Amino acid sequence: MEPQVSPFLRRAAAHAWRLLVVGAVVYAVFAVLGRFHEIGVALFLGLVITAMLRPVADVVARGLPRGLAVAVTLIGGIALVLGALVLVGEAVAGETTTLVREFRDGVDRIEEWLEEPPFRLNPDVLSDLHSRVAQFLSSHRSTLLSKALSGASEAVHVLTAVALGLFASVFFMHSGDRQWAWFCAQLPEGSRSRWALAGPAAWRTFTGYTRGIVLVAATNAILVGLALYFLGVPLAVPLALLEFFAAFVPLIGSPVALAVAAVVALAAKGPLTAGIVIALIVIIGQIEGHLLHPLVMSWAVRLHPLVVAVSVVGGAIAAGVVGAVVSVPLVSVVWSVYTTLREAHRSPAVGTS
Repeated sequence: MEPQVSPFLRRAAAHAWRLLVVGAVVYAVFAVLGRFHEIGVALFLGLVITAMLRPVADVVARGLPRGLAVAVTLIGGIALVLGALVLVGEAVAGETTTLVREFRDGVDRIEEWLEEPPFRLNPDVLSDLHSRVAQFLSSHRSTLLSKALSGASEAVHVLTAVALGLFASVFFMHSGDRQWAWFCAQLPEGSRSRWALAGPAAWRTFTGYTRGIVLVAATNAILVGLALYFLGVPLAVPLALLEFFAAFVPLIGSPVALAVAAVVALAAKGPLTAGIVIALIVIIGQIEGHLLHPLVMSWAVRLHPLVVAVSVVGGAIAAGVVGAVVSVPLVSVVWSVYTTLREAHRSPAVGTS
């Protein structure tokens, strides 16, 4: 007599082997992306550039041929970025002498502060710490030099990815819609309608997230730059630029950048100014979390803050800083595609129209 299997166990087994297949496919995709991660980063960068500059290229194309409009827009964007970097470089170069002097004085002030109540740290401990740091640097000089050289080789990989991303963005801006139409035409007829729905939904979410996060990052950078400037903290412009890039990692990046600014303020201006900068971490975090993100990005990204936090941490564990940056837009796009296809399945007229 054949043993009876409960319906629940049958359903669980059916779902289990499907989950195993999906897991194997996901693992294979991530293994391929890990092997060729420079290409994935370059294409992601190309999509980001396209999301930011394509509206400008569309406006310029009203008076110029499409190819020339894309070239003018891209060259203008590159010139704007290089100009910002030159501005930061000049600010750092102009403040180097003053900054070194202020840091020396600041370190002395910190030592005196730690020797006074309530810390009452023994001066011998600080001098011993100085000697240990100097001894470490001298004994590990070759290791530090090799790490610097390996960092230079990584810079070559970064420049290669940037060049490929710029190259890809030219074609995305010029004829991205035709490329997507060609891709859909290669698919089986039964699945074309679903892909035709999923593609625009994914791109709409990705562009909304990209423009929203850039606006949030720019607002944070302006607030931080103005606050540091009026507090007299050195390197206000570079620290504001650091805040801009750090804001691309939601929930985590901005506090880390402001912590760096607090360390600079502590060394250059003392504990009172550093305390004000730490208060800024709380204030700007509240503005970002309760005003900017809901106001700017709620129409493009509908994810719970817990999902955002888990996505950022999971992306950081899987692929470091790049994973932390890419994880939230990736999860947002996947969720947008899922909801779009689910609504189309519930309303067959939408999927067939």
